[in-house]
Amino acid sequence: MNVTALPVENETPASTGEPPVLDLQNLTKRYGSFTALDDLSLTLNAGQILGLIGPNGAGKTTTIKILVGLIRPTSGSAKIAGVDCVQDAMQVKRLVGYMPDKFGAYDNMRVREYLDFFGAAFDMPSDQRAKRVPEVMELTGTEYMKDRFVESLSHGMQQRVGLARTLLHDPKVLILDEPVNGLDPQARIEMRDLLLELAKQGKTLLVTSHILPELARICQQVAILTNGVLRAHGTVEDIGHQVSQRRTLEVHLGTAKHVAAAAKIIRKSVEPEAEVVESPTEATVRFRTAQSEENLGKILRRLVKVGVFVTQYREVQTDLEEAFMSFTQNQSSIAEPASDELESDGVTTDV
Repeated sequence: MNVTALPVENETPASTGEPPVLDLQNLTKRYGSFTALDDLSLTLNAGQILGLIGPNGAGKTTTIKILVGLIRPTSGSAKIAGVDCVQDAMQVKRLVGYMPDKFGAYDNMRVREYLDFFGAAFDMPSDQRAKRVPEVMELTGTEYMKDRFVESLSHGMQQRVGLARTLLHDPKVLILDEPVNGLDPQARIEMRDLLLELAKQGKTLLVTSHILPELARICQQVAILTNGVLRAHGTVEDIGHQVSQRRTLEVHLGTAKHVAAAAKIIRKSVEPEAEVVESPTEATVRFRTAQSEENLGKILRRLVKVGVFVTQYREVQTDLEEAFMSFTQNQSSIAEPASDELESDGVTTDV
């Protein structure tokens, strides 16, 4: 499906009486003639999860590095809990917990030693570390591995330890780069439940992932970037409506023998180019149409009037993967500059 990106309706999340925890306004980053990020505006409130998705070179990494104070934007602003990410980068680093996609392990360090080491890096006194390390291990379910060497852990275990490390200084905002990448199904479920629990506790999360069904399950908002431009922003349902003006309807029937009759009525009721698919084995008819709510109601009445046994008549929401492909196909793939170029702006990268 070839879809031209529609203008983004960048609505501020429902007001809670508090300013947004994450506030990006007209954020732009250029490297000479190359624009890595182009006029990005997003807001996110406390306790919300934003899924940031896009192909390689879309601008995700650039956005993250600006948020954690590693590079400076060319123009625009980025604030976390009211603190400017450029003007006060050191304070921002105390407000943000960043978990990169690759786990940084140290040989011959046990999990408890590893966490204590990073607590010290955040200038936490030893007595505070002695209390905080067990707390984050309990929260992330890593207590049982506290005496195991970090490098001996499975990938899923290391991801949990990495999240525990990210939580040590009790940040307001968590930026998680591919937190479920490479995890088995059980580990994905556990990570998903943990992220939802953190949001319930008031943490604000920005999550990137290529595993789009996982994002659809946990995110209140999704933002799709391609070539540095925000193509779509909103709930999964909102983005589905931006992808196509056509809607997908599904008619569940009480008996398979009514499938052909139902499909015939639907084909007569919708536009000629509408897609109508029959599935006798599932006793369903699915169709895509741009018909209004009133006309969709008339279709149901026609089915019932002729004696077709309808058990369910519902709209099927656009899948996040379909939305992603619709917005990103035919976009030229432009690689972001190498990491050494990204870090050449004179901003400290110290913890």
